Amino acid sequence: MELSTNIEGVLFYKATPMKKTTLCKLFSVDSLELESALTLLAERLTHGALRLSYTDTDVQLVTASELDQLLESVRKDEMKRDIGKAGAETLAIVLYRGPITRAEIDRIRGVNSSFILRNLLIRGLVERQSDGALSRFVCTPTLLSHLGITHKEELPVYAETLDALEKFEKEQSEQETTSI
Repeated sequence: MELSTNIEGVLFYKATPMKKTTLCKLFSVDSLELESALTLLAERLTHGALRLSYTDTDVQLVTASELDQLLESVRKDEMKRDIGKAGAETLAIVLYRGPITRAEIDRIRGVNSSFILRNLLIRGLVERQSDGALSRFVCTPTLLSHLGITHKEELPVYAETLDALEKFEKEQSEQETTSI
């Protein structure tokens, strides 16, 4: 598969900005080869819904600005809907275990949480904090305010729930170890 296509796939999967140096290492290419592939990808994307956005150091996929009005109406429609059981479950994990990575959330829930996290991000209930290559999710002050608290430690049975989550994670880890 072509380098530009592989880059597109990784950027789509990650859904966050990536360092160009990281991409060079990942694909074992030099910066000139990467820039050439990025130029090709940017040209190819000019006719679709996505665009390539990049700085001197970072690169990411974004939606085409021509879709702004449509996406805003979709966002408003999503905001009217209930977050659902999966959203509440994910929100509880972020509240009680945050800051937490998507992979850790996925492991606890047992399913991919990308869509749910995106929904919670759009609603302003969680936010992503990047620590270099690692992104962690935390609850927002808006969420805490909505819950009528100022710190997550004020959540009902906070310590007990945290202990139960840690016990569950330990059991999951032990099960994974014994099944190998």
